[in-house]
Amino acid sequence: MINRVDANDRFALARKRMVQEQLVARSITDERTLSAMNRVYRHCYVEEALCEQAYTDAPLSIGEGQTISQPYIVALMTQALSLTGHEKVLEVGTGCGYQTTILALLADKVYTVERFKSLAIKARQRFKELALKNIVMRVGDGSVGWREAAPFDRILLTCAAPGFPQQFVEQLTPQGILIVPCKNQGGEQHLLRMTKTEVGCETQDLGECRFVPMLGKRG
Repeated sequence: MINRVDANDRFALARKRMVQEQLVARSITDERTLSAMNRVYRHCYVEEALCEQAYTDAPLSIGEGQTISQPYIVALMTQALSLTGHEKVLEVGTGCGYQTTILALLADKVYTVERFKSLAIKARQRFKELALKNIVMRVGDGSVGWREAAPFDRILLTCAAPGFPQQFVEQLTPQGILIVPCKNQGGEQHLLRMTKTEVGCETQDLGECRFVPMLGKRG
């Protein structure tokens, strides 16, 4: 699932095109993000029937009403985290584990929460097969964060928050970064990059997006 020179990798060209045509062509410039996206076998994170669609710029169903985000969105969110390799990251919504794997290649440690046990079992098996030792995973309500493990240098949500995500801001370190799809009063979703400051948050709007809604106590 992580490219280590595989002569039988029949999706190598599709993955290379994905990086160049969907990411580089749309202003994804961070070399570490691009490298990780090229290394990870996206087709291994979807059902076999969807393998041929794995490198198209579209979200795909992974079961339980959840999806694996389109490659561009995964890259955009990852780049926006500004990871250097030393960060402690919280991911809310493990899903199939694709975004988690990307984060694990780029950060020091990744904590990830998944609500659906069936998805968590599959993701945990993938992490085991890849021998990813820097992922801590649990099944539970990610809408409240992971206070026992806080604070985090970075937090990323793969589901749309219904309003201002105060519970996650509280779990950030000073100058920590939160990437969150957030629904506004008009019902539109925007991807926000929030940096915690001494007086609150600096917020950058990265554009419109579409994510499954956050579930749980704070969803």
